[in-house]
Amino acid sequence: MGGVWEIIGWIGSGIVVVSMMQQRITRLRLVNLVGCLVSLAYSVAIGAWPLAGLNAALSTIQIYHLVKLWRTRDDARTYQAVVTDPQAEIVDYLLERHGSEIRGFFPAFRGPEDSTNAFVVMNGDEVVGLVLATREGDVAELDVDFVLPAYRDFTPGQFVFGRSSVWQETGVRKVRTAVGGPDYYERIGFTKVAGTLGEDPRFELAIQ
Repeated sequence: MGGVWEIIGWIGSGIVVVSMMQQRITRLRLVNLVGCLVSLAYSVAIGAWPLAGLNAALSTIQIYHLVKLWRTRDDARTYQAVVTDPQAEIVDYLLERHGSEIRGFFPAFRGPEDSTNAFVVMNGDEVVGLVLATREGDVAELDVDFVLPAYRDFTPGQFVFGRSSVWQETGVRKVRTAVGGPDYYERIGFTKVAGTLGEDPRFELAIQ
């Protein structure tokens, strides 16, 4: 039986190591919690009480932060959309730093020169994402809708397109997605509209 528990102990340590390789905060904490619980079971089974106490404390900390994250994920106070100029330095910085991934999501995007609207999405002092759009009348077509990997388990998109007043304040009454882009739009209230022949479908949202 001791050999079995030793294997379980190694599995727990391996899961903890894997958790530290995760980019997304929620996934990191969930995987780390599983690793800590497995290590806790191993520590209790072999009677290593100091190690058991450590893993119990780490598990409690992860549970606390996970509950806090889930409670605030839909809170409008969690995020802020800061209006900026499409040519602003912060926009250039984000496009340069995350350019390859942005181009992967938005292959038609060539640069912010033609964009008319820009928002940097913040969580406290941290940059969460970037939105660029081209407005014609009261319709804005998204050029870029990018969220940093660490925040993709959360709802910055739901905030930007639902709880934020940033679109209304700039006179936009409808938002239309670009060809390609993330696949979460239907989940946050967008409706699918037919694209041109050979194009992927687009999504539209009426701003309330």
